[in-house]
Amino acid sequence: MTSSSPLRLIKTSYHTRSVSLPSRPSPLTVGVEQQLQRLRSSQEASSSSSSRCHELSGLRDLYDCVDDLLHLPHTLKALSSQLRSEEGVNDVLDGSLRVLDVCNTTRDVLMEMKKNVQDLLSSLRRKRGGEAGLADDVKEYLNCQKKLNKVVHKCVEDLKKMENKHVSSFSLLEEDPNVVAIVGSLREVNALTTSIFKSLLFSISLPRKNSWSLASKLINKKKHGEEGECFNQVVKADAAVANLMSPKSSCKDTQNALKSVEGLEISIHGLEHELECVFRSLIKTRVSLLNGLNH
Repeated sequence: MTSSSPLRLIKTSYHTRSVSLPSRPSPLTVGVEQQLQRLRSSQEASSSSSSRCHELSGLRDLYDCVDDLLHLPHTLKALSSQLRSEEGVNDVLDGSLRVLDVCNTTRDVLMEMKKNVQDLLSSLRRKRGGEAGLADDVKEYLNCQKKLNKVVHKCVEDLKKMENKHVSSFSLLEEDPNVVAIVGSLREVNALTTSIFKSLLFSISLPRKNSWSLASKLINKKKHGEEGECFNQVVKADAAVANLMSPKSSCKDTQNALKSVEGLEISIHGLEHELECVFRSLIKTRVSLLNGLNH
């Protein structure tokens, strides 16, 4: 799925509605419900890049369960005959398209961030002694990060608005508990996927503060032996790079910046790999859903 712009924002918003599930999970959706619970629990863990990779891996497992569900005979029957005219199916279809759009936008963000990081790394490795031109490269990096950060924050705000619309509810005009369970599970999958992408985008963003101010605070914390858990790896790298703009910056500061940016590159690589796997799973699941409706 290719966007018209590498950093295309999500423009389509829609209402995500909840549905009342049976008191006990349907046998058809047990696997999906169990994986949903695992992912919800993992969201309470730390916000490190490794935990984000773990969440994306879990998301891929979740969509494997969803794909299995969509190939069950009972599910195919429900989708093709009982649910075609229901509003719930349209909601699920819209949701599957939305999460694909979110995933594609996140891929674009990481791709642009990786390019920016690699350009700076090339400069830092060539100009370790602070040769002329390094300051210009640092400024270019910080400006690119600032522009990219605006895109990320806009995406996060859009996702928050979508989550806030998950408030109204309606009941499906359907008596079959399996039908209700299927639609309910698919909606919950879409909602959790949106939440995970929102957290991922937030974790690779910078707070809406001046980067040089962040650098000063981070350096002061390190002097007192504190790391500051609120500083994710993107913030750490940005702070170390921004410190190079100081007239008092040294070769040691350049080495620290190089180390921080190299760490960020590794994190981005891991996220990109997992995100690409999730993207393929999302496409596969949407195809299965559309095939089920036409079964």
